[in-house]
Amino acid sequence: MDTASQSEKLSFWTKFAYGSGDLGTAISAALRGFFLIFFLTDVARLNPVAVGVIFFVNRFWDAVNDPIIGWLSDRTHTRWGRRRPWLLWGAVPFGLLYFMLWLVPPFSPTGLFIYYMLVLLVLDTTYTVVNVPYTALTPELTRDYDERTSLNSYRFGFSVGGALVSAVLHPIIVGQFADPRTGYMASGALWGVVGTVSILVAFVFTRERPETAEEVKATERTPYLQQVRTALSNRPYLYVMGLYLFSWLSLQLIQVVLVYYATYYMGIAERMPMILGAVQGASLIFLFVWAALSRKLEKRTVYMIGATLWLCVMLALSFLRPDQDHLVIPLALLAGAGVSVAYLIPWAMMPDVMEADELETGMRREGIFYGFMVFLQKASIALAGLAVTWSLSFTGYVTPTDAMPAPVQPESALAAIRFFIGPVPAIILAASLLIAWRYPITRASHAGMVEALRARRAAQAALPADG
Repeated sequence: MDTASQSEKLSFWTKFAYGSGDLGTAISAALRGFFLIFFLTDVARLNPVAVGVIFFVNRFWDAVNDPIIGWLSDRTHTRWGRRRPWLLWGAVPFGLLYFMLWLVPPFSPTGLFIYYMLVLLVLDTTYTVVNVPYTALTPELTRDYDERTSLNSYRFGFSVGGALVSAVLHPIIVGQFADPRTGYMASGALWGVVGTVSILVAFVFTRERPETAEEVKATERTPYLQQVRTALSNRPYLYVMGLYLFSWLSLQLIQVVLVYYATYYMGIAERMPMILGAVQGASLIFLFVWAALSRKLEKRTVYMIGATLWLCVMLALSFLRPDQDHLVIPLALLAGAGVSVAYLIPWAMMPDVMEADELETGMRREGIFYGFMVFLQKASIALAGLAVTWSLSFTGYVTPTDAMPAPVQPESALAAIRFFIGPVPAIILAASLLIAWRYPITRASHAGMVEALRARRAAQAALPADG
């Protein structure tokens, strides 16, 4: 490796601190993905249609705030850098609102609907304040092609590890209390504190590389809407957005419906900690397998291998019968191996897209690019929540009551649950394979972009001396 690449190497502690910053938002995303809709329908006991409306309104707001926060972080100039101040400002509000999400106040159904609507709107705003600048830190820390994959391995090591521990412990914590409402509150308090601390660790122990005067001027003089149009005209970025949307939509559908699948179809709700442990544990291990493989193969090739495995496993789960419950854990392990490519590869591609944009425009606009990526993540959650909740409602799903806390679901609702655990994510993943196959940035083309940018910066640095 050349000297320039060596200079981009990051220390273990920088990678460790950066990775830890994803712990809070990853735990929030995992527990909300696996348990929030079930919590709202079966613990807070809202109508599934009402839950779908909450998610729809929440995601509409996210369509506005994600790119705007990204744009604002591009234009933030402090002694701490552009991204890190947002972590400091958002850490405590994020943790507090996460805790409030898992409370069940003594309100009427209408009052609960309004409460969860407001808490989710404000929580997702603080999530954006923290997560968009955090994800935009990756290209701020290094320009090296393989180092970025390594950096994302640390990030998603913490992400998947945090999701693993919290997803396994959450149902255990809830089960320690006679009233599940108290259990959800205790779990919310614990993970809210963990999330706040992890974000502050990333703020304290990472450092952004400084901006050049040319980069600052180019970003400042370009209006927001023009930056949005330019971002959405970036061809490699559109491929990454499509890949990320489809892979995360598949993941969110599976997360939302998995508790219903285990509880009502397979009848193994007590094994949820084992199932989640298998999925997240395999995801954690295979993050490093895929990262190592991506040093030898193209990133798009690695994605296609993992996504194909994942697709086949989800189809197999949909065909299981309740008397074949012994196969659930082995299939969960295989699913986790495939799921990890959705965590790693699209995010490892994103910094390379930044070089393509900088080469074309002369600007560093990681914030607005990553803002749209976080929006896609939330849009996936919304689409999955809407699809599952409304389908359950239309197929006769029976909401638990005090008189009937464990209702028997009709065959139509069970069919919908099986449909969303297998065929739907499999079709979406098949579409993502086509996108990955056409992704245009290779290792060789990226090296050419980096060299062209290095030559441009050298020429700009020489201008004052020549002039």
